[in-house]
Amino acid sequence: MPRFFVTSSQIEGDSVTILGEDAHHISRALRAAVGDPVTVCDMSHTEYECVLTDFLPDRVIAKILSSHAADTEPPMRITLYQALPKGDKLDTVIQKAVECGASRIVPFESERCVARMKADSEARKTERRQRIATEAAKQCGRGCLPEVLPTISFEEMLQKAAAADTVLFCYEGDGTVPIGSLLQNADLPQGGELALVIGSEGGFSQREAANAAERGFLMTGLGPRILRTETAPTFALACISYHLELSSQ
Repeated sequence: MPRFFVTSSQIEGDSVTILGEDAHHISRALRAAVGDPVTVCDMSHTEYECVLTDFLPDRVIAKILSSHAADTEPPMRITLYQALPKGDKLDTVIQKAVECGASRIVPFESERCVARMKADSEARKTERRQRIATEAAKQCGRGCLPEVLPTISFEEMLQKAAAADTVLFCYEGDGTVPIGSLLQNADLPQGGELALVIGSEGGFSQREAANAAERGFLMTGLGPRILRTETAPTFALACISYHLELSSQ
């Protein structure tokens, strides 16, 4: 069933107003008709089962038939901090991170990044990346709309990630704990926040790793094989998803 995200201001009583590109998609791409069912999510983990009732030039109206709490969200809010990769790899990272349960994706620059932020194009790139996240959230049935933030510096990443309850810093150097063992023994509070930090193609420098360790980040390894920067976040998020959502089933 088609899924759309709306703000609380678009819900009034038993009526939902769908605007913008979503309204155009319903009318033109899906060629929907009055009475067709859609699912609407309110950004606050509530889903509404609706039927379409009115098609207007700039909006589509739907009637709410029932509502329920979304059951597709992880028990922790997960932020992926991804060092800028080359080319269009970040597009793939964003798509797969959303499918694997990330609530927020934050690109950042590190010492060994080949790609660099360009101020004059950052707003446009962030908007496009958000569209990728939105489409992925619709496709995989997310109960919230993950957010993609503009690119930040390594120091800003350290500051923001440190606010999470648990921070996993993926590092291929010495002194790491395998991610499976770390997740098994870490304090992961229900409803808490978890940050996952992934490097670029060249990984992290020793200085960066030392700075992260000083902040209390948990230094973790992703196994004996060297993973590409676009593979590492999906692998790590899958491990986290298994531990949080599947291991007790």
